[in-house]
Amino acid sequence: MERAEAKEKIEALRAEVAEHARRYYEEDAPTISDFEYDRLIHTLAELEQAFPEFLSPDSPTQRVGGRASEKFAPVPHAVPLESLTDVFSQEELFAFGERVQNALDGEADFDVEPKIDGLSVALEYRNGSFYRGATRGDGETGEDVTDNLRTVRSLPQSLHEAPERLIVRGEIYISKASFEQLNARREIRGEALLANPRNAAAGSLRQLDPKVAAERQLDLIVYNVQLSSREYESHTASLEALRAMGFPVVPYKLYDGIRACVEQVAWIGEHRDTFPYELDGAVIKLNDLARRAQLGSTAKAPRWAVAYKYPPEKKQGRVLDIAVQVGRTGVLTPRAVLEPIRLAGTTVSSATLHNQDFIDRLDVRIGDTVWVQKAGEIIPEVVEVDKSRRPAGTQPFRLPAVCPECGSPVVRDPDGAFLRCTGAECPAQRLRHIVHFAAKDAMDIDGLGPAVVESLVGAGLVRSPADLYYLSASQVAELDRMGKKSAENLISAIDVSRQRGLARLLSAFGIRQVGEKAGKVLAQRYPNLDALMAASQEELMQVPDVGAVTAQYLTDWFASEQSQHQIRLLREAGVSFESREQLRDSRFAGKTFVLTGTLEHYTRDQAKALIEACGGKVSGSVSKKTSLVVAGAAAGSKLTRAQSLGIPILSETEFQAMLE
Repeated sequence: MERAEAKEKIEALRAEVAEHARRYYEEDAPTISDFEYDRLIHTLAELEQAFPEFLSPDSPTQRVGGRASEKFAPVPHAVPLESLTDVFSQEELFAFGERVQNALDGEADFDVEPKIDGLSVALEYRNGSFYRGATRGDGETGEDVTDNLRTVRSLPQSLHEAPERLIVRGEIYISKASFEQLNARREIRGEALLANPRNAAAGSLRQLDPKVAAERQLDLIVYNVQLSSREYESHTASLEALRAMGFPVVPYKLYDGIRACVEQVAWIGEHRDTFPYELDGAVIKLNDLARRAQLGSTAKAPRWAVAYKYPPEKKQGRVLDIAVQVGRTGVLTPRAVLEPIRLAGTTVSSATLHNQDFIDRLDVRIGDTVWVQKAGEIIPEVVEVDKSRRPAGTQPFRLPAVCPECGSPVVRDPDGAFLRCTGAECPAQRLRHIVHFAAKDAMDIDGLGPAVVESLVGAGLVRSPADLYYLSASQVAELDRMGKKSAENLISAIDVSRQRGLARLLSAFGIRQVGEKAGKVLAQRYPNLDALMAASQEELMQVPDVGAVTAQYLTDWFASEQSQHQIRLLREAGVSFESREQLRDSRFAGKTFVLTGTLEHYTRDQAKALIEACGGKVSGSVSKKTSLVVAGAAAGSKLTRAQSLGIPILSETEFQAMLE
């Protein structure tokens, strides 16, 4: 390769690596696999080694991790958190062992550990008590995430017979089981599913609200002593000391030669599906700490350790059929039914095909031979079609026009590639429908969260939202974690929800593009549900904030037999269809209010309801479009912003006068 070509290639690789590093470390949202990213770094390092005149201190090969976020206080690391040199073949592992043994003039002991795919942290203890925790950041400075780390169940808050000062390095991760449970809960709530455990762990630890981190069931595993007022002769001795103090310690095996280490790395790769956490490799470390110091480090990585990265395993399989599953949010997901193949330690008989666009792009057909790999080492997916082995007479595959579970029409998301069932009583969406019905911005049934709904559905007590109104306290009390008092409170909350009114009921139905705001607007125009159902699409389009698309969704939903059946059941259960949001008058029509500070005579919700009853709107932020700001006690930045824009400001007394 010529110098000019090498320089151009190096610069292009640096830009590509920097962008992927930003997505990985700072946004916790990578767009390529770890293996692909590590390969890019490896290629860049080889080029820089071949053309050292182009090596610069700001190259990604000379840095560790990403920048520390400004959301958290910076923590300078007392001992740098170095990254490891990645290798991708057994030959490179043997070469590493030979380099170490040659530098030390003889045989050396190594330990082999699985490399957990999570977020690296440094944990500091003083006098045996957890003092502070930080992310790796750029290796020199990390982010203070102490409050979030205190929510990690397996992180010891105090240690047994610990040294006066101790800093350890470990990995925060989400176990495979917890990750599946987390995504199941997100699916029920209609939230986007998390891509893989590593992203989920990193995103959870860097939340500003520790409650979010606590919900994610994070775990810790420790693998190194960074700093200690107590000395250790070997790495394995320090790990055993950490175990005695109360830390969960990485499993390891000690060997007296590199060949046995290479065999153990291969064994871990073959059995990684048996570990409770996701692995992206294995680590070989020199055991003797004094000899580690003798070898030292490069600008980025220690010379006494390497990380072997496992490539994503791919195998061929034949597509016997393409089945379509309906998820809890109504999304139709196609999957290839395969002749069983052995992949990454497990038997795989199906693989996701994502959506129709994905099928069209690869041109996957029943009867094809396809390449399959595990995405994020978890979900098998089809990645390529071997068209040279395609049988004659195969046909392109199309997803059905109706839901395979309930027969309702399916619609394509306007902003995506997914098809979604429109059935109001689709059995695949039962959990999701009931959870949404009870949500705070819908019928606001306090105490009826996803876990309780799951228990009610699992016990056969509830099949539709209307069934909630026939429950008894004695039935609910028999559920897990539901005592007599909790059951009585829930039944009371369900009973109160009968009178929530039309606006909340419309939001609870889950009609596309009809949420809390649209529900209120419609309830201001129509006195009850029957009047709304009688309105034509053209009439609905005359309602403020209801466009042609929303009007179409409304009329289609009301025309569905499943929707009519659900409405009939709710009517029989005594749920009110009357509006609570009828306009008193239109004195505030066309005006947008912002509420700030504490009002003496109204809650925020009460003031908002009064403004909306007079035809006005309420916004959460001040802008040039704001008409009036109502300022109560201890008004803050919104008041300052309004003053700078010259927006009229009302006291609570003036606001009351306008209402009267």
